Amino acid sequence: MRGLCRVGLAIVLLQASCAIGPNYQRPQVETPETYRAAVGAPEAASYADLPWWKVFRDPDLLALIETAIQNNLDVQMAVARTEQAYRQSAAVRSAFYPQVGYEGSASRSQSARFLDPGTPLKSTSYGGALNAVWEIDLWGRIRRASEAAQAELLASEDYQRGILLSLVANVASLYFTLLELDRSHDIATEAVASYETVMELFLRKFEGGVASRLQLTRATAARAEAAAWIPTIEIEIAAIENQLSVLLGLPPESIVRNIALRDQHLPKIPYGLPSELMERRPDIRLAEQGVISSNAQVGVAMGNFLPRVGLVTMWGGASSDLSGIGSGSTTLWNVAGQLSGPIFKGGLLYAEYKAQVAAWEEAKANYELTALNAFAEVSSKLVENQHLHEQRTARETQVDQLKQSVELSMTRYQQGLANYFEVLEAQQYLYPAEFDLAQTRRDQHLAFIDLYRALGGGWQLGLDWSQPPDPTTATPSDPKTAPPGTAPNSTPQTSPPSTAP
Repeated sequence: MRGLCRVGLAIVLLQASCAIGPNYQRPQVETPETYRAAVGAPEAASYADLPWWKVFRDPDLLALIETAIQNNLDVQMAVARTEQAYRQSAAVRSAFYPQVGYEGSASRSQSARFLDPGTPLKSTSYGGALNAVWEIDLWGRIRRASEAAQAELLASEDYQRGILLSLVANVASLYFTLLELDRSHDIATEAVASYETVMELFLRKFEGGVASRLQLTRATAARAEAAAWIPTIEIEIAAIENQLSVLLGLPPESIVRNIALRDQHLPKIPYGLPSELMERRPDIRLAEQGVISSNAQVGVAMGNFLPRVGLVTMWGGASSDLSGIGSGSTTLWNVAGQLSGPIFKGGLLYAEYKAQVAAWEEAKANYELTALNAFAEVSSKLVENQHLHEQRTARETQVDQLKQSVELSMTRYQQGLANYFEVLEAQQYLYPAEFDLAQTRRDQHLAFIDLYRALGGGWQLGLDWSQPPDPTTATPSDPKTAPPGTAPNSTPQTSPPSTAP
């Protein structure tokens, strides 16, 4: 008994010892103290700490995102992928335990008697047994395989989180693109009406003999050009609505939207510390799990060189009567140790080992590259957000001055102080400028969304991205009734940022 206890204790100690192969260490990545082009001292708080329903204020957009999270097919595939990884991890862990099985047999035979050939000898036999096989993980090969499977599971969860973040960002981006197209449609409609007014003015002067036909033809052509903008914009609106419907997991349909682009909330964004980006971004976390898995697979490949030690047991019985298997006179049992290992594989094991080492090196390089790309992306989006604000301010000034120019030119024309060309030129400068302003406003929102995505927004949500049922956090009625980053009657998760001018 003491001998068996000592053997058992030795097995436990061996399995608790260090596993073969390199232990994981996070690859070194040079992390900047602050992002390039960042303004002011870095803040610990980040807009990425907020869930999406506290980032966006438009109730229609919030409803679209919630629908997409529930119905999107990419999300459903990512969930299934996570489930596969979980089951695979459980399958690998099963190797830690004894594998118990059973077997049974029944036979009926007949043979001739040696002394009495005319009377055949008949026999019936039944057998049954339980067997158990247990591989003792002396070298940690199974532990390394389990470690790799666990890393793959975590990687699949980070992949799913990345899909959710991309989904939220894509829905919001398409939504703001629709709002910009709505504004462009309004501008085109206003342009048609304005050109018609000028055309009627020129027509009256032409009929009165105080204007040439050239003025009328130029005004008619300008009106036709503006009218041609409308179907082009409507085609783009339908295409974007269809794309958005696919993200929602629904057949193509029109998208409800009530708040105009110019009235949408644009917050000031605290971007947080670069060092925290490594923990927020799902693609960086996924890449790191790839390094962990490859690191563990190197240990598995090294363990394949070593012998495998296990225990094999069997207990059963045999009888000529089916009911007597468990109590028959013939009882079978067996307990044996098992040792097996490679001697010559033609270079197979070494090749597999070197391949795993190469995969490990590739995973480390991919992790470093992913991190560097993340820092670069955040810096680029910060620059874009800063300069788009300047661009929008300039375009607003341009549009304001051009509107005044149109009014002045029309007044001067009616007073006989300007020719028709001055009126048309003022209008032809105004409407493209208004298109540019609408696009800049859209680009501001898209850049903000891209920065939220680049910062790993919503990372604290884990895999549950569903909006809470509390309507006070889901449908704020007025963007100006609550500070940025919060909802009415709710507590912000981080220090609320201030509103941009």
